[in-house]
Amino acid sequence: MSPTIDLNADLGESYGPWPMGDDAAMLDIVTSANIACGFHAGDPEIMAKTVTLCLEKNVGIGAHPGFNDLHGFGRRRIHGTPQAQMEAMLIYQIGALQAIARSQGAKVRHVKMHGALSNMASEDAELAAQCIGAAAKADPTLILVAVAATALQSEGEAANIGLAREVFADRAYQPNGLLVPRSTPGAVIHEAEIAADRVLRMVEERAVTAMDGTKVPVEPDTVCVHGDEPSAVKLAEAVRKRLEDAGVKIRTFGTA
Repeated sequence: MSPTIDLNADLGESYGPWPMGDDAAMLDIVTSANIACGFHAGDPEIMAKTVTLCLEKNVGIGAHPGFNDLHGFGRRRIHGTPQAQMEAMLIYQIGALQAIARSQGAKVRHVKMHGALSNMASEDAELAAQCIGAAAKADPTLILVAVAATALQSEGEAANIGLAREVFADRAYQPNGLLVPRSTPGAVIHEAEIAADRVLRMVEERAVTAMDGTKVPVEPDTVCVHGDEPSAVKLAEAVRKRLEDAGVKIRTFGTA
């Protein structure tokens, strides 16, 4: 049987008159979209437009909640958030997208934490459990997109929820399976063919290769191709073509 994989992208990250990325082009390539919910990026109108595009292009709809950090694009680590505040923050964002989706006859099927929140939850099992618990309170049927081989994956497995294990096409890895911080040279991969080669190896070898050569075992269900880089569309096209040429079927996770 041919392997299958989902391609996801973080979309809906424009804000008012400020555009971010080419969502329409990305949605012709990916099979799942993680839509910004207004805290790190996006706004109600952008959310609604992105949902409409997902419906038109038959792309799975997911919520992409993060820290309330428009100035930092959700990439600044905010420590010490009380559990009740964290829970309310996530439920608020997920619920906003659910209402917009429902108004168009659509359903939010997954949740993926954004930026610094995702990175922190990948490292910290307690925070990961808090995020998972909040998402379950918003909707227990949501599938969690979790960075593979991290605390988010292990806590998702412990919670016995729907889970999609994620690897990244355009990010470098540390030997412990965590992403290399963006401030580190070489952390973000811009070359489309290099990214495509890396992803095919991840899928075929069931492992990611860290910057020092360490192989970290993973069982990927979905590959993230970021939508906010100038090279995003070209890179995503190259990844999809390389996988399909190798006989990998591209399909939304959790579907037959």
